[in-house]
Amino acid sequence: MNTFRRFVTTAALLACVALAQAQPADVAAPRTDSNSRLAHEQLLAKAKQGRIDLYFVGDSITRRWGATDYPEFLAHWQKNFHGWNAGNFGWGADSTQHILWRLQNGELEGVNPKVIVLLAGTNNVSRTPPDEAKIAGITRGLKAIIDTCRAKAPRATLVVTAIFPRNDNPEVMPGINRINENLARLADGKAVRFLNVNDRLADQDGRLFDGMMGDKLHPSLKGYEVWAAGLKPVLTELLGPPDATDSAPPPTGDPSAAKKK
Repeated sequence: MNTFRRFVTTAALLACVALAQAQPADVAAPRTDSNSRLAHEQLLAKAKQGRIDLYFVGDSITRRWGATDYPEFLAHWQKNFHGWNAGNFGWGADSTQHILWRLQNGELEGVNPKVIVLLAGTNNVSRTPPDEAKIAGITRGLKAIIDTCRAKAPRATLVVTAIFPRNDNPEVMPGINRINENLARLADGKAVRFLNVNDRLADQDGRLFDGMMGDKLHPSLKGYEVWAAGLKPVLTELLGPPDATDSAPPPTGDPSAAKKK
């Protein structure tokens, strides 16, 4: 991607995040840009294929791990989750209200996974330290996603991942910690599990360890390895050891990236 394209893409994502700040975190809202609409159609088609036992949902942090336009991350994803029939349903720049809309509009319909892994909320926080009202709103948004997953896939166990540390503005970390504390209280340890790997990503003050995030927000391979190490014991407990073969639909990617080839 050249410098101009990178600037345009970054500007579009920042505009989307800015718009999301004005929307209630627990009220479903669609992304209206053409690329997101195409991605939604792509993910609907993936969902309709079925054969997904392990369903990942979230924003760009989730998406990049199992996307065709991030081949190094995709190889790591396949190495860790092959044999568990995993499908990645993350989408870049999504806030909780966008994920909620996607789940309510077909992306989980009839999939019936055994395990759902959720990581969301960092785009609602963004770079501004959240006040009490915003912390409560983001918590409601995450609870709405959990409730929707429970309604759409009642047999699935949810593994709710704590929002990762971000250092593009370290002042947001106390708010993220508060939201994660609220998330932990939403888990019952059975149908809803809470996974927090943040002490392996950052120190007690939220300062990221070297090499964990390439841009202070998105994980590097080293950061994804920490998440994988936290998930795999839980997945083995819930799904058993991975099979030698995998029948999940093929991975998808960013439609705009495909057009540039």
